[in-house]
Amino acid sequence: MPRFYRPGTFLRIRLSDGSFGYGRALTRTHDAFYDYKTESPDTDLDRIASKPILFKVAVRHLDPKLWEVIGWRELEEPLTQPIVSFRQDILDFRNCTIFDLDGHSRSAEPHECIGLEQMAVWEQHAVEERLLDTFMGRPNATVEHLKVRLK
Repeated sequence: MPRFYRPGTFLRIRLSDGSFGYGRALTRTHDAFYDYKTESPDTDLDRIASKPILFKVAVRHLDPKLWEVIGWRELEEPLTQPIVSFRQDILDFRNCTIFDLDGHSRSAEPHECIGLEQMAVWEQHAVEERLLDTFMGRPNATVEHLKVRLK
């Protein structure tokens, strides 16, 4: 599937409760999502960019019209840093690898993966659910499923 958004593109995401979340294309495959929810559409890129990042994940954009492009600007330096993820063996939970998109990787203990995203490609609707769950202060089933296993 081709990439629809160039790095630096701001995205407005309508959530199922009618509110809006915001994201930003980081790479050919990954987007970042801001800790910012509004009840009405916001187009103030400075305000959006000033908010903390909740998470960065690979997203499969099956419908480029689903998320609205609201602007573009060069990525700020913190958003150009390599995105770090982990993989964990399904059969042997002790077998973990930490890696980044620049091609660096190393073996790791499971506890070293706490706080990292597991390598996965998220569908747009799953990102929307994760954002709303986060804003509502409730656990997200996909996040729970993808957490590092410690035993």
